Amino acid sequence: MSFSYLKEIEDIAKEQNIPFWRVIIEDDMKERNVSFEESFETMRGMYRAMKEADAAYDASLRSASGLVGGDGAKLEVFRQKKNRLIGDFLTEVMEKAVKMSESNACMKRIVAAPTAGSCGVIPAVLLTYEKQREALEDRLVEALFVAAGIGEVIAASASIAGAEGGCQAEIGSASAMAAGAIAYLEGGKEEEIVHAAALALKNMLGLTCDPVAGLVEVPCVKRNVSGAVNAIVSSQMAIAGIRSAILPDEVIDSMRRIGKLLPTCLRETGQEGLAITPTAMEVVRRLKEDA
Repeated sequence: MSFSYLKEIEDIAKEQNIPFWRVIIEDDMKERNVSFEESFETMRGMYRAMKEADAAYDASLRSASGLVGGDGAKLEVFRQKKNRLIGDFLTEVMEKAVKMSESNACMKRIVAAPTAGSCGVIPAVLLTYEKQREALEDRLVEALFVAAGIGEVIAASASIAGAEGGCQAEIGSASAMAAGAIAYLEGGKEEEIVHAAALALKNMLGLTCDPVAGLVEVPCVKRNVSGAVNAIVSSQMAIAGIRSAILPDEVIDSMRRIGKLLPTCLRETGQEGLAITPTAMEVVRRLKEDA
């Protein structure tokens, strides 16, 4: 893909009178020299891999550190309770976000979207949407192209790597991508899509990458839940007509600048934040003894 700004995609969509996702697929067709069908089916394969990963969740598995595993099943049980404060849609989003992230930590097959550490956000919202809204799979594939376009812009203009931009670059990017995808599925046009992404990303600005023992487990798994729920809320605000006071491309540029300002100790090095708490250091000691 070759987009550095969301406005580029918006402008092409308006000039050619085609939807956001169509701009992205046509760019992919040109870049990889493939047909429409080939590009679409490749993305369908990604979506089905997400579905397979969700279906293959194993609550009995634990990560090598013992820090992660089984919480997805707890949320599944919780979703059956009637005295919840939140509705079934958001509860299932939470459940799927944890399940996908736990599967990643337990070395099962997942789709990095855009990274392994943020793999639970996009599948959680799209798989739940397909199930609860009885949406056609083709629509979900189109939404993945929307998410891919947003992710490409973020990658080109800022970063999707925690080591470079902090967790805002991973969970934040995934949340923005998912928000735009849901906005599209809910009937949003280009303006709603990019502002949903901006609203989601703004909520994640400054998020540090401080994994305990350097593992993509704590706090990563639960941050996927926050990113997924944030995506839903942001998409709904955009559909309601709320717009980001800061232009979407400026929000992405702000993330780039903030990422550069974050000290190295808060960018996936395990030298600060949650990674050096007494509890975390005990985990590190235990893992060294077990090695």
